[in-house]
Amino acid sequence: MTTHDKPLEAEHVACEICLKEVPVSEAVVPEAADYVAYFCSLECYEKWKKQSLPPASKIQTPGT
Repeated sequence: MTTHDKPLEAEHVACEICLKEVPVSEAVVPEAADYVAYFCSLECYEKWKKQSLPPASKIQTPGT
């Protein structure tokens, strides 16, 4: 008797910026303590990173 194995479909995740579906194996995955964010490209990762950083004018340094 022969069996035909079905190929496994790759798990997909949505990019945090553009919501494009990408395979987990292809996604850029920066990890943080409380969550994992997936990105379809370095461009989307850079956009996300810029959004999550506070503006330079609001960053206070010691002694100012």
